[in-house]
Amino acid sequence: MTLEQLKAQREALQAARFNGVLTVKAGDKWVTYKSDAELQAALQDLEREIAKVEGRPRARRIRTYAEKGL
Repeated sequence: MTLEQLKAQREALQAARFNGVLTVKAGDKWVTYKSDAELQAALQDLEREIAKVEGRPRARRIRTYAEKGL
């Protein structure tokens, strides 16, 4: 997919999510998501793909955990 197609698909998913709709037209077919969490996961996948196409580095998370040893 081209960058423009990815961005258009992201905008369609964002608009559907903000309107509370779980059915979105993707190209020439309709996609129905089961939940808002599934729709959010699709948006995150699109964001990663757009970042990859644009050449931006991946966002990384560092989590620190601490435990008190006994």
